[in-house]
Amino acid sequence: MDPSSAMPHWLIGGRMARQHRLDPTTEEQVRDRMKILAAILALAVAALATALWAYRDIPATTLEARYTGPASKFIYIDGARIHYRDQGSGPVVVLIHGNFSNLIDWDPWVDALEDRYRVVRFDLTSHGLTGPDPTGDYSQERTLALTARLIDALGLRRISIGGTSLGGTIAVHYAAAHPERVARLILLNPGMLEGKEMARRGGVPKAAYLLKYILPRALPAAMLRSGFGDPSKVSDALIDRWYDLWMREGQRQAQLDRLSQYRAGDVEAIIRSIRVPVLLLWGEADSTAPIQQAQEFLKLLGNAASVKFIKYPGVGHMAVEEAGAETGRDLRAWLDATATSPGG
Repeated sequence: MDPSSAMPHWLIGGRMARQHRLDPTTEEQVRDRMKILAAILALAVAALATALWAYRDIPATTLEARYTGPASKFIYIDGARIHYRDQGSGPVVVLIHGNFSNLIDWDPWVDALEDRYRVVRFDLTSHGLTGPDPTGDYSQERTLALTARLIDALGLRRISIGGTSLGGTIAVHYAAAHPERVARLILLNPGMLEGKEMARRGGVPKAAYLLKYILPRALPAAMLRSGFGDPSKVSDALIDRWYDLWMREGQRQAQLDRLSQYRAGDVEAIIRSIRVPVLLLWGEADSTAPIQQAQEFLKLLGNAASVKFIKYPGVGHMAVEEAGAETGRDLRAWLDATATSPGG
């Protein structure tokens, strides 16, 4: 029998405590280490608080004061407050921007068209001054429905519709779903085939949601530079605008939700269904939707009434930001040559 089993527990505890009591030197070392750990923890908390303050949301009212223009208007479509601009008169051209972008990026194309065409552009939900969708739905179906309802609300009967990257995907879907409304289709570095590959690779990593709390300006700067064939053309003003609009209240969560909800669908069948004249513009230095995809796109557009394909050496994925004047001139020439109806 263990002799200690017959001893009172308080006596055993006391003996053990005396046996394990630290000598004064060791106790002082422990106290010093605890002080160091407490100081590190305090610094970490302070750093986190500083980061959260530095990367806090920007109020929508502040951004509207900064980025609305004379042509800016807002309209409620199925609960979403959509920011759009409607400029010029004549045949209607609707332009849809790409992911992470905003309607201001279309300025060079508007400059090229508005003396003869009515140009309508808008900020998608989770972007620009439109901001988050109150439904939290950023699916392709919801985005297409909002686009169609906006076009209806503005009384646009027959249009040419165009887009870049994600906007190109939406434009193709709209043209396929509403062939009676679309006169011509304009695609600039469309992201439709790349979106299919992205869907195969999986959704948004969980770690990406940290961007809701900490989003340095270096991220849009790096994204823009990687999207230009010549990164030196990326201006500070462009970076600032992208960053500001990303930091709109609720925007980061909304953008991540859009990415996670993306489903490509049967893109080949949708592209094959296009029957109208198509202008396909592509930057040869596009690293997001490589130029090789243009050949696949051209094959899938075999049922279109006509296809004009123009490629731009040295131009990257963000071609309207990098080569807006050049691509805008080519668009204007094509529209003038193919114009057959007054639109709108």
